[in-house]
Amino acid sequence: MTTTTSSSSSSSPPLLHTYKVLRHTPLNRIFAVVYTTAILSLFVHHFINLLHSSNTTTFLLHFTFLFSDVILSFMWATTQAFRWRPIHRTVYTENLSKVISSRDYPKLDVFICTADPYKEPPMGVVNTALSVMAYDYPPDKISVYISDDGGSELTLFAFMEAAKFAAHWLPFCKENNVEDRSPAVYFSSGHYTPTTHTEELKMMYDTMKMKVESVVERGSVADEYIKTDEQREAFNKWTAEFTRQNHPTVIQVLLENGKNTDITGLEMPNLVYVSRQKSKASHHHFKAGALNVLLRISATMTNAPVILTLDCDMYANDPSTPLQSLCFLADSKMSKYAYVQFPQRFHGINKNDIYGGENKRLYQINPVGMDGLAGTSYVGSGAFFRRRAFFGGPSSYVSAEKPELNPDYATDKVIHSEVVLKMAHSVAGCEFENGSKWGHKIGFRYGSLVEDYFTGYQLNCEGWDSVFYHPDRAAFWGDTPISFDGSLSQNKRWSVGTLEVAFSKYSPIIFGTKARGILMGLAYSHYAFWGTWCIPITVYAFVPQLALLNGVSSFPKVSDPWFYLYVFLILGSYMQDFLDFMSMGGTFQRWWNDQRMWLVRGISSYLFASMDFLAESLGVSSFGFNITSKVVDDEQNKHYEQGVFEFGIASPLFVPLTTTSIISFVAFSVGMTRVILGNEKMEEVFIQLVLSGFWMVNCWPVYEAMLLRSDRGRMSLKTTIVSSILAFALYSVSCCLSFRI
Repeated sequence: MTTTTSSSSSSSPPLLHTYKVLRHTPLNRIFAVVYTTAILSLFVHHFINLLHSSNTTTFLLHFTFLFSDVILSFMWATTQAFRWRPIHRTVYTENLSKVISSRDYPKLDVFICTADPYKEPPMGVVNTALSVMAYDYPPDKISVYISDDGGSELTLFAFMEAAKFAAHWLPFCKENNVEDRSPAVYFSSGHYTPTTHTEELKMMYDTMKMKVESVVERGSVADEYIKTDEQREAFNKWTAEFTRQNHPTVIQVLLENGKNTDITGLEMPNLVYVSRQKSKASHHHFKAGALNVLLRISATMTNAPVILTLDCDMYANDPSTPLQSLCFLADSKMSKYAYVQFPQRFHGINKNDIYGGENKRLYQINPVGMDGLAGTSYVGSGAFFRRRAFFGGPSSYVSAEKPELNPDYATDKVIHSEVVLKMAHSVAGCEFENGSKWGHKIGFRYGSLVEDYFTGYQLNCEGWDSVFYHPDRAAFWGDTPISFDGSLSQNKRWSVGTLEVAFSKYSPIIFGTKARGILMGLAYSHYAFWGTWCIPITVYAFVPQLALLNGVSSFPKVSDPWFYLYVFLILGSYMQDFLDFMSMGGTFQRWWNDQRMWLVRGISSYLFASMDFLAESLGVSSFGFNITSKVVDDEQNKHYEQGVFEFGIASPLFVPLTTTSIISFVAFSVGMTRVILGNEKMEEVFIQLVLSGFWMVNCWPVYEAMLLRSDRGRMSLKTTIVSSILAFALYSVSCCLSFRI
């Protein structure tokens, strides 16, 4: 079925976009009904077991499985929202000129956030900025704002150099119709023709890169690099009292429309460096706070009706992306759409994606499903927003405290004027938001470590819809963690943030359902309750194996009809998941590693996130925002390219995984030995042996790191010892609980 944005009559405006519902949707709905029936039957089986429990131990055992299966069933139900009406969209940029002329294109403000020049190298941020400055879009309508939450002079220096290089790079891209508009990508691709001009430009880029990396390595900007009084004045702000946690606002206009031109005489985009005021006495709300400062500063300077948010490592890969977004935002019939979300795609992932860094469900599969309902979630980067969407719902406008910050305010002064800069500094101050609506009714929302998810969710609840557009050519490419600990830590942070939403007054299962209906409520609940995966995954990682060690059969025998119910539930769920993954261009090996990482996160990231959230809720401890490092050493990168897991550091996140690998191996070995010796019947312990063996297969990298490797990435002795002690302790506890019935 195909739906278009206009009728087929000759008087209708040309099509800008269409969509179609995916063909397998009816099969998904039929399977959902069948699978739901099977789940209800499973609950009947559990209740029968509870009623026939002979003692407290067996009752607790069956109740544990019931509780785990309730959570598994709930999380499965949330995934059905994504499968209910998935759609695929197509845009027709060739028709855009028939609807709106390039002179009338809306202005575009681009927000790029960075926070640490050592974890997020400035040259990576520079390449991101240059790639969007070179968009196939009128340069006088583009303004790029860099938020440096680390308050680093190193980042400012990098962008001063980038501003000079941009005068050569932007016209080069337009004249040669360059597709890869990140200089680092273009010059490393080997696809360009090495002309004299190209080689000169490459030498210019390499010189800039060498200077920036030299400054970063030194840790300060040497006097030899400061050429003008204006630069000297800028760097003089970094005094001895200036720290990343305590410093005044720094706003530096590096390029300005109407003032700066490229080497061909054409106007250049605005480029503005911002480091908001920081004070140890004020809460800064992490990335959401930084984005709100950019929202206000940009309002005082350019106030573009369209805003693009980008992670600092997410460079533009398609110069026509703004035009693709305009196919939706310029459609008068889509005035209720708050943003157009493009998928996050990642380069540098190894062949089989051993850490599941592609996050195909989060960034590609699930958004297609949400798009068919009322709009996809915001994932923090690659989203084109209507500025108006940050000021209340479509029919419930919320005005800012200062009229100059409202989306309909017309800016009529040059951005470097004293009046504009004074206003910009005032709205970037620590105290500006006190007692205001910012972060609650206006702007990016506070209250969760995952400000992207929470902001998109709140906008949807206010009545805004959104669009997910997945073009054939990736709109953006970014970096994903290629260290095991980095990947798990990132997912832990996300899980803490979503749990903050799940157990707040805005819980999607209640608030979201009331606001946008049951399907959208379930879809947002899937993310909000991510952390609860830890309960069933941890239970099935330990309890069946410990029961097997104690000679207790905890599942139906092979000859029992209930056995086939378990087979259907397990295989049915995995097959549907596999088909979803493959339908989005996945491979079997990547799917296998993705499901392995789901299990691993369940007993590490999700488990520790739930513990951290519980501790914070009880006022025991606090957590903060940890930046995911984009820097890896050569040996770590080599292991990743070879598909070898990295266990070199003694991370607590590795302990549960190592513990279950030990218990599963022992349980499988003991169980098989008993079967061979005739002390156990295979049909009675078959499911437990399969579960133990399944965990063993998924834990192969752990055994390899513990026993077979001698390089720096092997399992640390500390982790091995702690895990062994924990495994023995769990077995001892299971014995004390009288598992020997």
